[in-house]
Amino acid sequence: MSFDWTAIEQEAQKEINRVSSGEAIEALRIKYLGRQGLLAEITGSISSLSASERPEFGKKANYLKNKLTQLLEERVSQLKENESQGLEAFDITLPGEPIPQAGTLHPITQTIQEITAIFSKLGFVTVEGPEVENEYNNFSGLNIPLDHPSRDAFDTFYIKSPGHQATRPPERFLLRSHTSPVQIRVMKEHKPPLAVIVPGKVYRPDAVDASHSFVFHQIEGFLVDQEVSFADLKGTLTAFAQRLFG
Repeated sequence: MSFDWTAIEQEAQKEINRVSSGEAIEALRIKYLGRQGLLAEITGSISSLSASERPEFGKKANYLKNKLTQLLEERVSQLKENESQGLEAFDITLPGEPIPQAGTLHPITQTIQEITAIFSKLGFVTVEGPEVENEYNNFSGLNIPLDHPSRDAFDTFYIKSPGHQATRPPERFLLRSHTSPVQIRVMKEHKPPLAVIVPGKVYRPDAVDASHSFVFHQIEGFLVDQEVSFADLKGTLTAFAQRLFG
């Protein structure tokens, strides 16, 4: 059996020069040098040759194997060099592509930000307070009497302190049922004049339906100063409503 060694080498070289990716290089390697490739098929036919023909045949087959291996390796190096040159040619100072916006603020958050921004322009300061409050700040300090229905366990989430019995301890803690406890905290720490807006979550054990939840958001404000009247309240609320609703 005879093979046109030169034709095989030239055809392989043409194919190798045409490829432009690592995957294509690997496909050619398997085609020519794989276990079931062309070279394996060629060397498998050596058994049909006479003893005098085998040395020359083996020499040519070995040359072809080494040559194809060399061509494949050179092409891999060339592709890597081309890729490197392409990266070097890239101007990293060019403006980047705009990143698509991954998401937006929740409508509640947007509304709170819009409301507090309006009151900020009206001279109010935004203050937040803890969501876990003591009973005094949530009720007593706001003149809510002990027998008021809102103090009942059916209307307030009380927090049971470790070690306390079911009976009422000297001071109980709860999830605030309104944002008004912040009024107590602000007035304890600051002297008038005060103009404060208080946004935040509040908690009440309401039955959950389309318009009720055990947690919701509340915003309140208060103004403490001399010669403040209901006209100031009306003017503030009117200005707020006009800016919010147009």
